[in-house]
Amino acid sequence: MEKFKKLKNEGNDFVKVGEYEEAVNKYSECMKLNTEECTVYTNRALCYLKLYKYEEAKQDCDHVLQIEDSNIKAFYRRALAYKGLQVRKKNMAGI
Repeated sequence: MEKFKKLKNEGNDFVKVGEYEEAVNKYSECMKLNTEECTVYTNRALCYLKLYKYEEAKQDCDHVLQIEDSNIKAFYRRALAYKGLQVRKKNMAGI
């Protein structure tokens, strides 16, 4: 559990300085240790949103909502992911 906290904090530190790819890696390592910790998924979803990886963000939020069906951050970030996917879809239609 101590390693989990360390990795999560490192991920949080990367987010604070805008290193989203590095943060994704740390959060992913956390998930190998504990798949039920929802904050890691919502944090990784935030990083995916910043990286324009909307499908991945949506998947992380869906996972959280299966565990905690009233998680506000997961609902909000999933909505942002859907919005990003819609924008991408419209842009692709224009090509």
